Amino acid sequence: MSYLVLARKSRPQTFEEVVGQKIIVRTLQNALAAGRVPHGLIFSGIRGTGKTTLARIMAKALNCEQGPTPTPCNTCPSCRDIAAGASVDLHEIDGASNRGIQEIRDLKENIRFMPTSARFKIIIIDEVHMLTSEAFNALLKTLEEPPDHVYFMFATTELHKVPVTILSRCQRYELQRVGRMELAAHYTRLAESEGITIEPAAVDLIVREAAGSVRDGLSLLDQVFSYCGDEVKAEEVAEVLGLVSGQVIADLGEALLTGDISRAMEQLDQVYGYGMNIKRFVSELLSWFRHLIFCCLNKEPGRLLDLPQEDIARFSEIAQHYSLTTVYALFNILLEGLERAHYSSQPRLAIEMAFIGAVQVGDVQPVSELLVRLDTILAGAGQEISTISSAAPERKKKVVQPAAREIPEKTLKESPSTPHKEQEISPPPVAGVAEKKEYVKKEDVKKEDIEKEQVKNEQVQAAKKHPSSGKDIVEKSDGPPSGKKEASLDENKFRDKKESRDEKEPGSVQQGTLGQRDIKRRWPAFVDYVRDRKPWMAATLQKATTVTLEKE
Repeated sequence: MSYLVLARKSRPQTFEEVVGQKIIVRTLQNALAAGRVPHGLIFSGIRGTGKTTLARIMAKALNCEQGPTPTPCNTCPSCRDIAAGASVDLHEIDGASNRGIQEIRDLKENIRFMPTSARFKIIIIDEVHMLTSEAFNALLKTLEEPPDHVYFMFATTELHKVPVTILSRCQRYELQRVGRMELAAHYTRLAESEGITIEPAAVDLIVREAAGSVRDGLSLLDQVFSYCGDEVKAEEVAEVLGLVSGQVIADLGEALLTGDISRAMEQLDQVYGYGMNIKRFVSELLSWFRHLIFCCLNKEPGRLLDLPQEDIARFSEIAQHYSLTTVYALFNILLEGLERAHYSSQPRLAIEMAFIGAVQVGDVQPVSELLVRLDTILAGAGQEISTISSAAPERKKKVVQPAAREIPEKTLKESPSTPHKEQEISPPPVAGVAEKKEYVKKEDVKKEDIEKEQVKNEQVQAAKKHPSSGKDIVEKSDGPPSGKKEASLDENKFRDKKESRDEKEPGSVQQGTLGQRDIKRRWPAFVDYVRDRKPWMAATLQKATTVTLEKE
């Protein structure tokens, strides 16, 4: 006969042999004892926790000659046939292989007939979440109202993929991960039954790798037995499974905490020498810092950590030398850097850079402590300043008068608002001198012509409003003289009319009463005044003066 692996050899045959899952076992036993077993059961949970095992034990309990009973005998023909997988009335279907609607139709045809030798027909569908939606729909009516001699039992690792319509027709039992202590006791008992001595540290390594799955741990234990022989040690288990010992991870963590980057790099090189998987190494290192954080948080970390007492004592001793803030900051830096290493094309380089960034954290002080220290320093500095100020003699304050602002002489000369400075009046220029003035642009001349035209229009409109003189006011043209046209303007009357108009307008500016001779006399001074501010305007006015002189 071929070798039977531990996972099959040690499969539980009764409810008492089930590892863990005490709540679910008790519920099923009570339902059997009270006759309240539903026609549809669904077991969910991670791999290797006993879903199919519980379904088979339920089939034994229902079809046992002494049953239905919470404790099947395992001696009657029905129990022996179910244990051997030879029962005609037990249909165990793989949902991944028989997932179509046609298989469900065949199943519905078969369950119409009464069981052959047993009391009930038991239908076990493993990995039921692999069925198609059509197959689920075809099963709905039969699952809701099955025949009295049929029981459905489903097992799945992905409960969320099962339709809600199926879940609502079944009783759900969610299996939990098996605890570390229960797994360790179970593996030690199996090793003794096989006649093999195993160290507790080696059992702890296997339990840690099993991660709550009984079948995974049994597969690892079978592999270790083949390698080590009659005596199993922790170092040999680490070699077989490709693990890094806990001491190497601890040395690496302490090197990062102390800032010893050279030691951390040596430990990393040793880890790569073991050929350890990068994902597993990252998980181990982060788990080490997680355990340290829990030891910093709680005085009794044993209630939160599923670790041996020796490891908890070692973590508690390390936690006494470092603050929670420091360990937490280091953990965050490593978490970010190691996550990048997981997706990097050069994971070792990414891990080394993460270690370099982690050792630069140093001892992190909480903000509250820094504020208290700052307040203490400021209070001490304030006392010193008050002592020095009280001991020092009083000094007379010097009043600094603002310096007088110097005004440039050029500004004083140019400012027209200076009261003591009278404007100098230069004699009127002659025609020969006027020709030597600055050249005026054509655009400026055009602007001046437009302005003069506007002034002429205003004067004509004013003359029309005051026709009492009986004469029209005619302005002399700025262009060249044409014949013997003379201005027939009565200067006195026009000046009186203009003054009366200004008096009627309150917002107007009084321009004074100047005659033509007064304007000619003061014209050169006005041109000089304008030249200092608008050279182009002064040149235009000068040209107009020259034209006027030529006309006269």
